[in-house]
Amino acid sequence: MLNEKHDLIHELPEHRDAIHKLKTSNNHFSRLFEEYHEIDHEVHRIETGVENTSDEYLEEKKKQRLHLKDELLAMIKSV
Repeated sequence: MLNEKHDLIHELPEHRDAIHKLKTSNNHFSRLFEEYHEIDHEVHRIETGVENTSDEYLEEKKKQRLHLKDELLAMIKSV
């Protein structure tokens, strides 16, 4: 959905405690978490018209965000 933020806490509220634990104890998770949020903010800025880019670039960023979310979720579920 356009103009909707996809930050991880709102996407996965049932995993809030695990996310916090991993952010503070796992450097790899923390780095991926930050990368996910940077991409999410960029996508949001593009979708709201703050930044302009090609549709292909936006779709690539959305794919990167989804890939990171899948990777982060796998790590969360392993806790």
